[in-house]
Amino acid sequence: MQNLKPYKDKLYRFALRILKNSMDAEETIQDLLVKVWQKKEQFALVDNKEAWCMTVTRNLAYDKIRARKQNAQDIEEHYSIKDTAAQPDKILESKDELNQVKAVINSLPSDLSEVIQLREIEQLTYQEIAEITGWNLNKVKVSIHRARKLIRESMKQAQL
Repeated sequence: MQNLKPYKDKLYRFALRILKNSMDAEETIQDLLVKVWQKKEQFALVDNKEAWCMTVTRNLAYDKIRARKQNAQDIEEHYSIKDTAAQPDKILESKDELNQVKAVINSLPSDLSEVIQLREIEQLTYQEIAEITGWNLNKVKVSIHRARKLIRESMKQAQL
């Protein structure tokens, strides 16, 4: 499992974004580790281990949602921002903007919020996102464009 360490935080954040519950996200990552262990010979042959793990994490998370059909916690509780600025008013302003962006992202349809999370927060390439979601590259690009456009429009309306 040594080769999964670089991805563990990213996988956890991804599971948390989908499940909106830290305990379920941790359990999903544990399920992923079990799956990797059980299929270690096949896993060793995978070229892009990160994309494979992201895809399996996504599938496990959605399986968990379907199985439990529960209300999830708001993800905002699990994010914190670190700002090196010494001015409290700038810190407060940044937190307000971040909270607005997070609220807008959470209000997007789940497919758009998922791709924007993968692209902007997890910094994955379009190709990696296509592999994780199972979409073609054009659908990924269009979805990210739509998500960004909706975020911009919502932020402009919020400033009025």
